[in-house]
Amino acid sequence: MTRWEPGAAERLQEAALDLFATRGFEQTTATEIAQAVGLTERTFFRHFSDKREVLFHGQHLFTQAFVDGVEAAPPDASPMEIVASALRSATSSFPDERRPHSRSRQSVIDQNPALQERERHKLASLATAVADALRARGVDDLAATLAAESGVTVFKVAFIRWLREDERRSLTDLAEDVLRELLALTRAPS
Repeated sequence: MTRWEPGAAERLQEAALDLFATRGFEQTTATEIAQAVGLTERTFFRHFSDKREVLFHGQHLFTQAFVDGVEAAPPDASPMEIVASALRSATSSFPDERRPHSRSRQSVIDQNPALQERERHKLASLATAVADALRARGVDDLAATLAAESGVTVFKVAFIRWLREDERRSLTDLAEDVLRELLALTRAPS
């Protein structure tokens, strides 16, 4: 095994994604992931509680980007304008260079029901955090919940579109398009 080198968590994540994509999530062990980058299984578990967490590491940064966008919105912004600010903040952390990695990660998740459930949990936790941030700004409970859930749905739809092989627009542009469509739908007579 090699001596300590910086970036162990990132190297483990990259190796895990490669192994999951080629061998399958269930067929890959934590030991194999660690060995792929010259580390021990013990080192793997210092960074991740289990092999699922390799795919979801950094979720707190993702959530914080949304919350930062909520906090950065102008004081007089409506709940949906605040959500638009949150979406801009979060999507800016997905540059186009990250798209191939995100495609690979999503492919692994799409092939495993337990990982799909973990992804749904991540998005539900995100909606809760955004709703809490909206409430902290004085938005009433119902409006905060609806705006947060809508914002997460917009992100999810835009993200799926961003992953398409033929898509060239930025995630930020896609999220803005999806949000405009949602707002147009809600203005339609019921």
